[in-house]
Amino acid sequence: MAKQSVETLVINGIEYIPKETQKAEKVEGMEYCIVRTYSAGVFAGYLQKREGQEVIVRKARRLWYWNGAASLSQLAVDGVSRPQDCKFPCEVDIVTLTQAIEIIPCTEKARQGIQGVPVWKM
Repeated sequence: MAKQSVETLVINGIEYIPKETQKAEKVEGMEYCIVRTYSAGVFAGYLQKREGQEVIVRKARRLWYWNGAASLSQLAVDGVSRPQDCKFPCEVDIVTLTQAIEIIPCTEKARQGIQGVPVWKM
């Protein structure tokens, strides 16, 4: 039998959303996001502060190479389907990015997938 996808389910007037499509849990009020910069690359982590194009990201990983997602938008929603083929270096506690041009909030499924990618080392 084919698996069906449910966007939302309404029971007695209350709308329920599947957990994998919900926004990622916040850490100390910070949302887990993917941040694309003009020249420093792409990072995933908890958005602590944004002021113009400058952002501070906590528990950040640089997303150097990914496989299993067609775009950053899909990566923010679905995560990666081939974590063993991704190249995400170690997490840093904090990074200040001065030319952020795109900030995409992640789902819980995507956060778990990104954080679950093994640390890539040379």
